[in-house]
Amino acid sequence: MDDARGGCDGSGLAARLAAVYGRIERAAGRVGRDPAGVALVAVSKRVPAALVAEAFALGQRVFGESYVQEGLSKREELAGLGLEWHFIGALQKNKAKYLPGKFALVHSVDDYEVARILHERASAHGLVQDMLIQVNLAGEAQKAGVAPGSLAGLAERIVRLSGARLMGLMVLPPFDADPEASRPYFARLREAGAGLAQTLGMALPHLSMGMSGDLEPAVEEGATLVRVGADIFGSRVCGSIPA
Repeated sequence: MDDARGGCDGSGLAARLAAVYGRIERAAGRVGRDPAGVALVAVSKRVPAALVAEAFALGQRVFGESYVQEGLSKREELAGLGLEWHFIGALQKNKAKYLPGKFALVHSVDDYEVARILHERASAHGLVQDMLIQVNLAGEAQKAGVAPGSLAGLAERIVRLSGARLMGLMVLPPFDADPEASRPYFARLREAGAGLAQTLGMALPHLSMGMSGDLEPAVEEGATLVRVGADIFGSRVCGSIPA
């Protein structure tokens, strides 16, 4: 869930990755946060496995995929490295069954049936699937996410599923060239997470928010997971993408 620019090769990868970590560190410092509390999810959709492996060699450990087939294929190809994979894309019910045991965290749950399928498949393998609820704070029809008014009801149903573990919330604000335009949405997600944790009586440690263009306000508003692809990998026009 992040656009990409630049060249799809390894040139400059180390510098770009270091620059992103530097931005996280400076943003955290401005609000007195420990930057270690912000995990960088390197968005690797449409990025060749070889380039993901290069990022791993540079110290990056968490990678985010948006397409189930592509993500599973890449995970298998790089299985020996011990990467941590997150699923961050819109998730269809017929694809959800493939995720448990393959992706450590699913960021984009916005439907009870999807959560139930994840729970059932995870339970069948003796696992618990960690997940976030995606919230559509702007009410954009073209984007996934549960409406704010339906968030508590969905969360209350998910926490009853033994094979599901609710870990927090995710948001994808409306695109704006000004990163500060995203700040109100990040603040609202933080507030929603705190309110939901109180309602449920449980910790919800994660807020997945912020991408290449707006990671600073996201970190300043409490992000624990930032999803960055463009400023790490450059262009993702790297070949065909599995459906």
